[in-house]
Amino acid sequence: MKRIILILTIISVFLGCKNNKKDNGKLNVVTTTTMITDLVRNIGDTLVNVQGLMGSGVDPHLYKASEGDVSKLVNADIIFYNGLHLEGKLVEVFEKMKNKKTVAVSYILDKNTLIGSDYFASNYDPHIWFNIDYWKQATEYVVSILSEEAPDKKELFTANGEAYLTKLDVLKHKVENAISSLPKDQRILITAHDAFNYFGKSFNFEVVGLQGLSTATEAGVQDVQNLSKFIIEKKVKAIFVESSVPKRTIEALQAAVKSKNHEVIIGGTLYSDALGDAGTVEGTYIGMYEYNVRTIVEALR
Repeated sequence: MKRIILILTIISVFLGCKNNKKDNGKLNVVTTTTMITDLVRNIGDTLVNVQGLMGSGVDPHLYKASEGDVSKLVNADIIFYNGLHLEGKLVEVFEKMKNKKTVAVSYILDKNTLIGSDYFASNYDPHIWFNIDYWKQATEYVVSILSEEAPDKKELFTANGEAYLTKLDVLKHKVENAISSLPKDQRILITAHDAFNYFGKSFNFEVVGLQGLSTATEAGVQDVQNLSKFIIEKKVKAIFVESSVPKRTIEALQAAVKSKNHEVIIGGTLYSDALGDAGTVEGTYIGMYEYNVRTIVEALR
């Protein structure tokens, strides 16, 4: 709490003397998650300065703003974030920055189509990037926001957005083809937490997460035991670690299955709340999605 108060105080001081000029005519954009950073960079390209707060392997559910983030935030012309309480620890910071343009990419989505939850603060599953159609809507929304802020570059933002939408269409087609090779009764995806429900809904997977929607919750012994029984009953071949969640819970689940004289393999590590390392294929949204699907299909087939 003291840390949050200190950060909010620093932000207040900075905002009082902030000169809101763009850097060399370019918009200064700050993004939260790696997925949003990649999205904005695809649309903004060299026309904007993009700085992401979170890196590979960072859990947005638990992320806290550091003092080093302050200068990025106060110098931003636009701050793009996911919303739906994904970045729970940053809410107080965003609320303090009332004279900043803060944009939740989830705002554009029809809430009636989102997956609800009785156990999560927003009452909606925030992992919207695993629905490719939602990500297409987010793309169009980011194009519109950037175009409003820099109307002289609207045509370029629009062209970049259209090119990226085409890539997302290709991605969806590839994913559908890859998953079609996996029998429907084998489409059971078990991971550390419920990050993949939109993926499951889109591609007819039964998805079970050990920790629920937020990694702020802990899986108990009973959760592990119940899920181990489910794995045995359904003859699930593989379970998966997530890159942004400690693997100990999945290892405990594997051990629980083994204690009942059954075997389940750890099929690999999936990227859930963060992309892979910058500069790698998995460090992009499209590369991450293709990697995840390939890992899932190969392990469950």
